[in-house]
Amino acid sequence: PTTLLSIVDASVGVKNGVDYCCAVMDETYKNRIGSFYAPSSCLLDNSFIATQDARNVSNGFGEILKLALVRSPDLFELLEAHGSALVDSRFAATASVPSGVSDRIIELSIQIMLEELGPNLWEKTLERCVDYGHTFSKLLEMVPGADIMHGEAVNVDGFFCCVLSFLRGYITMDTVQRVFNCMQSLSLPTHSPDFSSKLAWQSCKDAIEHRHGEMRVPLITEIGESICVNDITPEELDRALELMKDFPHKM
Repeated sequence: PTTLLSIVDASVGVKNGVDYCCAVMDETYKNRIGSFYAPSSCLLDNSFIATQDARNVSNGFGEILKLALVRSPDLFELLEAHGSALVDSRFAATASVPSGVSDRIIELSIQIMLEELGPNLWEKTLERCVDYGHTFSKLLEMVPGADIMHGEAVNVDGFFCCVLSFLRGYITMDTVQRVFNCMQSLSLPTHSPDFSSKLAWQSCKDAIEHRHGEMRVPLITEIGESICVNDITPEELDRALELMKDFPHKM
């Protein structure tokens, strides 16, 4: 892996997927064909991150922040304190970023992924907290002409799910605002003009199809803790989309 996103995400995963177009259904499906194949080893060289532009570094933070939200308050606090400077420095230590911080963020991210994926390598269990940010993002990425990268789409999905958590009473507005501020500091998008009511509900229906009959949408109950829910309604999605408009998104 040579990007921040692939270092913390693809390097640990075992799925090799491809998108395909179904002539019968006249639909395009993302990552629906492929294999489960665990690598014997993976060589990680963080110096590659310095070759990326700022947008690609922020894109990688989309996956890291997802892990912080569902599993690690400590990782979230590191992102709050140093994320913005690390985007600017391309993960290099600077006067404003103590030595070892960048390595610790990557180590924590990979550790969480290994702990979550290792015992469930072939996804016998489908209620996975690491699916946070991966319910609505799939269709967002597939909108024709959309200028959105994977980690960016995951982050838009992740913030939307924070709003859903708030509407359900799982978290306070202070927590939503804290998450929003962290996302903004990492230069990650928190909304997309393509995120419509129709796309949101279709995403839930697609989740039911490929998560064995249930939505299994991860929502946070506090920073570092999450549950999976199966009963999201179209009306609930519309309320969340309406509340999203109250935030000062940077497009």
